[in-house]
Amino acid sequence: MNVAGSVVWVSGPVVRATLDEPLQMMEMVHVGPERIVGEVIELAGGIATIQVYEDTAGLSPGAPVEGTGMPLYVELGPGLLGSIFDGIQRPLETLRARGGDFVGRGIEARPLDGERRWPFEPRAAAGDRVGAGSCLGVVLEGASFEHRILTPPRISGRIEEIAPAGSYAIDEVVARVSTAEGRTLPLTLTQRWPVRRPRPVESRLPASVPLVTGQRIIDALFPLAKGGVAAIPGGFGTGKTVTEQNLVKWADADVIVFVGCGERGNEMTGVLVDLPRLEDPRSGLPLLHRTVLVANTSNMPVAAREASIYTGITIAEYYRDMGLDVALMADSTSRWAEALREISGRLEELPAEEGFPAYLATRLAEFYERAGRVRTLEGRIGSVSAIGAVSPPGGDFSEPVTLHTKRFVRCFWELDKQLASARVFPAINTEESFSDYGAEVEGWWREQGHADWYANAAEARRLLQASRRVEQLAQLVGEGALPDDERVVLAATRLLREAYLQQDAFDPVDRYSTPAKTAGLLRVILHWIQRLREAVIEHRIPIERALALPVRREILQMRFDLKGDGVEELGALRRAIDAAFAGLLREEGAEAGGGGPRP
Repeated sequence: MNVAGSVVWVSGPVVRATLDEPLQMMEMVHVGPERIVGEVIELAGGIATIQVYEDTAGLSPGAPVEGTGMPLYVELGPGLLGSIFDGIQRPLETLRARGGDFVGRGIEARPLDGERRWPFEPRAAAGDRVGAGSCLGVVLEGASFEHRILTPPRISGRIEEIAPAGSYAIDEVVARVSTAEGRTLPLTLTQRWPVRRPRPVESRLPASVPLVTGQRIIDALFPLAKGGVAAIPGGFGTGKTVTEQNLVKWADADVIVFVGCGERGNEMTGVLVDLPRLEDPRSGLPLLHRTVLVANTSNMPVAAREASIYTGITIAEYYRDMGLDVALMADSTSRWAEALREISGRLEELPAEEGFPAYLATRLAEFYERAGRVRTLEGRIGSVSAIGAVSPPGGDFSEPVTLHTKRFVRCFWELDKQLASARVFPAINTEESFSDYGAEVEGWWREQGHADWYANAAEARRLLQASRRVEQLAQLVGEGALPDDERVVLAATRLLREAYLQQDAFDPVDRYSTPAKTAGLLRVILHWIQRLREAVIEHRIPIERALALPVRREILQMRFDLKGDGVEELGALRRAIDAAFAGLLREEGAEAGGGGPRP
C-alpha cells in the first residue's frame, strides 16, 4: 500500500487528510502508524474526510494515510456460523487472544480462519456453464449445515476445472471459470462484498409466508412475514432484548444474525454467555451453531457502531442467496442513530430534529429496504427478515428514530412499561401495535387448515380495543354498575390476556406455541366468549355464575398442558365448554321454576 496523504485535522472518529495520491469515495484506508481502519466519506478540494472505526486518541497531524483501493467489505464463506465479530468483522476471540480482554488499536485479524480445512463436495463439473450465483459445490459446516459455495455475483461463464471432493482451506482454488471476455477466474471458498451495497437478486417476491415465532400474541394478532420488517420499540426494562432473544431461539429461520449495536456491555455479555448454552430446538445442538453475532457495545468506537448493522445485513444476504430464511436482529437501531448523530456533528452538518442528521430517515429506509423475500440468482427462494429494537429516551415514542422507523416498517410491536411492571410478557401493547402482513399470510394459514385464523384474530383485536373504554368506565363507576354487555367484554379480555396473550418463557410447554396450538387455543377461547355472551345477554344468567364454571379454570391452565398441537385436547375442551353452559342453562331454568331460562 502507498501513502496517499497525511492527517491535518482530528475530531473524535472523524479525520481530515490532505491527499498526495487520489482516493475513492467509500474507500477503506489505514490511518496513522498503528494503521487504524477508516473509510473515506467525503472528498473536496484535495481533502479527504475519513470516518475512523477505532479510537483516535493520540492521533496527530502529519500521520500517514494509506489507501487500500477497496471499499469496506466483509469476507463471506465457511466459518461464519458460530463466530462473534465486532462492527467491522474482526473476530473478537482472535482479538482477545492477541491483545487481551480489551480491543487494542490497529490489531488486524482476518474474519475467517485461513488455516482450517473444510470438506468440499462439487456439485458441478468441468465444461458446465454457470451463471452468477450458481452452486459450485457444498461444504458441510458443523453437524448438519450445508453451506453452498456459489459463483460470485456478476461472474458467469464455463467451468474450466473444478476440484474433486476433498478437504480444502478457504484460500485454495476450487474452480476456474472462463468468462465471455476471455478471462479465466480462480474461485475459492470465500467471497468479499462491500457492506453498503445490497447483494443482487433475480426478483423480489410477495411476503406471503409467516415467520412463525412461537409467540402467540405475535403469530396471531401481529404476524411478521418472512422477508418482512418489524420494530420493537420500548423504554428501559420493557423486555426488548428478552423479546429478541426469544425470537432468536424460536423463530422459523434457518440462520440468525444478531447485531448488538451500541448496547451496554453487560447486556451484550449476557447474550454472549447465554447463546452458547441455549439448545437449538431444531437440532438439539447449541443455538450458536446457526447464529452469527456482531457485537459492538456502547464503549466501542462509535463509527464502528454505525457500520455494524451493514456488516450484519450483508452476512444475512449472503445466507439468503443460498435459498435460506434468515432473521436479522438489530439491538438497537436507536444506538446506531446516535452514532450517525455524533459523526454528523463532527462533520459540522446542519442538524435536524433533536440533533439527528437530516438524512436519518433515508438511512433507516435504506437499511430496512434490504430485507425481503426474493428469488435468488440461482433460482431458489430465500428471505431476510429484519427486526430492529428501538430504545426511545424516557419511553418517548414521539422522538425521531421511533417515528421514522414506524414509517418504514409494516410490523410494530410496541412494548408497554405498565405491562412489564405487572410482569406480563411479552409486554406488547395491543392498542398501539400493528401488522400489515395479516391479509398476506392468511393463505398460508388456510393451507394449514386454519381458515378462521384471520377472522378470529380480527375479533380478538376488536375485543381488546373495546375493553379500553370499558376499563376506564369501570374505574369511575365500579364494575358492578356496568351493563351486562360491557361486563362480558371485560371478562372476555381478561381471559384472552391471561390464557392466551401471556407466555412463560421459562415453562417447558408454554414457552413455544405451534401454529396449530396458536390458532386452536384462540378458537376455543372465542367459543367460550360466545357462549358467555349468549348465557348472560340472551338468557339473562348472572355473569358471576357463568364465570364460576370450572371450565374457565381449565382454559386458563390449557396453555401449560398442551404439548405439541393439542388438537384432540382442544376439541375435548370445546365440548366441555358446550356441556358446562348447557348444564348452567338447565340449572337456571329449573331454579326459575318454569322449566326454561329466565325471561
